[in-house]
Amino acid sequence: MIPSKITKIACIGAGYVGGPTMSVIAQQCPHIQVTVVDLNEKRIAAWNDPDLSKLPVYEPGLDQVVGEARGRNLFFTTEVDKAIDEAQMIFMAVNTPTKTFGVGKGMAADLKYVELCARQIARVSKEDKIIVEKSTLPVRTAESIKTILESEGNGITFKVLSNPEFLAEGTAIEDLYKSDRVLIGGDEDEGGQTAINALVDVYANWIPREKIITTRLWSSELSKLTANAFLAQRISSINSISALCEQTGADVDEVARAIGMDTRIGPKFLKSSVGFGGSCFQKDILNLVYLCHHFNLPEVANYWEQVVILNDYQKHRFAKRIIDNLFNTVSGKKIAFLGWAFKKDTNDTRESAAIYVADELLQDRAEIHVFDPQVSAEQVYSDLEYLQAHRRSNSCSSAQFETISTAEIRSLVKVHTDPYTAMADAHAIAVLTEWDEFKAYDWQAIYNQMLKPAFLFDGRNILNTEALKAIGFELKSIGKG
Repeated sequence: MIPSKITKIACIGAGYVGGPTMSVIAQQCPHIQVTVVDLNEKRIAAWNDPDLSKLPVYEPGLDQVVGEARGRNLFFTTEVDKAIDEAQMIFMAVNTPTKTFGVGKGMAADLKYVELCARQIARVSKEDKIIVEKSTLPVRTAESIKTILESEGNGITFKVLSNPEFLAEGTAIEDLYKSDRVLIGGDEDEGGQTAINALVDVYANWIPREKIITTRLWSSELSKLTANAFLAQRISSINSISALCEQTGADVDEVARAIGMDTRIGPKFLKSSVGFGGSCFQKDILNLVYLCHHFNLPEVANYWEQVVILNDYQKHRFAKRIIDNLFNTVSGKKIAFLGWAFKKDTNDTRESAAIYVADELLQDRAEIHVFDPQVSAEQVYSDLEYLQAHRRSNSCSSAQFETISTAEIRSLVKVHTDPYTAMADAHAIAVLTEWDEFKAYDWQAIYNQMLKPAFLFDGRNILNTEALKAIGFELKSIGKG
């Protein structure tokens, strides 16, 4: 029988979604045992580290949440089978990257981890369970999960729910506390409704019931992809206007403020920048594009694909602007990067604009010096080396960019723990992440230590333009002539 009252939850995947989400559920529901499992022993060890500053996910407020619940009713372990066996409800929060080969390469989600997860659940389970899709998944993935569970589940009944996350990294804990909405999709039969109500009751411990939306399974899955696509489309739209602003002498912030005051449009996601990154926007749009092609909707696919193309163009345009202003070459020149994470208040670097800007400058053999308050040197090198490996495996080296060896990356890229050292004697500084601390630096001292002319490229439009120009910086902002 499908459980109607939940006392034990397991979550497979201890990353940016599973870790924070389960921590808040455990904190807000002390009567529920929450076990987060992952095969990555190093990651689990970090979640269990007594020093809460060493958690593998950086998220403001997460350390306090984990500190309160861990050891009470929140547990992190590598014992996957045990957690599955004991749980009544299992969240699937595994990685779903974009496929790099095969059918749907470059667009469709790679569901191998989801499939492996489903097979393990089916193999281990001895009692009826509720399975919750938490990863961002393409429409009708639940059908695939159901097929696997039913064919390998030894007569066990499983009910699959879609419960997509709408968290913004950097504000995830606040988003979990005060969600705009919690979306739960499930089957319309009796068992499906029992499962839906069981998950509703979990969230209702702190989320007002009017903010918990229940839908059909497919509607929930598609809502997640569409929400991210709409948000990314707004960013690419204002970024397209930023290019025009630079040519005409207009100010993109003034344009955004003017159109954002139209109540039909609103001001959110109209902040122009070097481009959006993160694990969701690009992946979800490409997934949507793939689905549109699959269902023979080429015009719809082309529309949404253009959002990604424009985002790539924005990153290329920023890198080219640096090269053009530095007298058409950055070879052997020190370029300081402030920020490597895809946005502030996170250590997540997936699809960060900084990776692609750095890669383009490295094509001309620039010397890149990186400072980010939360990203390690190991992660910076891993990001750049992964990009080169991906380029080699896809035979892209003969296209726009050449492949750069690991030895060259390690030689040309330096990662600093002191921002002032990173910027000393630099030909140019590029702001790639909007960390608040960058605004408080002693910019006069930084200017004094730079080579002249001192170029400063503000890829996030966070710095005081007039003050920096008064110091003497050659300041180049996004969307400002």
